[in-house]
Amino acid sequence: MTDLERFINQDDLFDVDPLIKMALIHHQFESIHPFYDGNGRTGRIMNVLYLVKEELLEIPVLHLSNHIVRTKADYYRLLQTTRDQDTWEEWVLYMLDAVEVTAQQTISTVHAIKAALFDYKHRIRDGYKFYSQDLINNLFTHPYTKIEFIQRDLQVSRMTATKYLEALVDGGFVNKQKGGRSNYYINIALNQILVQPAQGAR
Repeated sequence: MTDLERFINQDDLFDVDPLIKMALIHHQFESIHPFYDGNGRTGRIMNVLYLVKEELLEIPVLHLSNHIVRTKADYYRLLQTTRDQDTWEEWVLYMLDAVEVTAQQTISTVHAIKAALFDYKHRIRDGYKFYSQDLINNLFTHPYTKIEFIQRDLQVSRMTATKYLEALVDGGFVNKQKGGRSNYYINIALNQILVQPAQGAR
């Protein structure tokens, strides 16, 4: 692990494109297998954090997990054949493909969220006197909101926040669900985007 840490942080040890180096780092971490459990998840988190470190990403939004899970037979096969037969080129190409596919999915998701946000903005502005940009921001900060969140962000009373959310339920913008003692108001459009595969992905 000490050697891997140096490999990650000292560029002069192996001066290569960061995407290629990310693939090598991931393979080495999974081969070291330093933890009893959670090595796969940790290794995938390391991928995106390394790309942030190398300034290929500003924030950690490129999550390779979905692609790896969908192609896990190839993933495990290539992990092992690279260990046994040094098939590094095939491994690197697999990881580069994972980055490409995931990037395309992420871009599609971002565009879909932006379209949904503008749709909600126009329809709520046209149909409800309580429209505000703060309300739209609240609805799209997370897949759900709560009365308390509306109170905080819009600086309104609990009764007013409840009235706003119930009107959005009736309008088909959010879906009200009970969880414990609280009501959660799920953004229908945003939730559908996040739980369904991005359109146009390979």
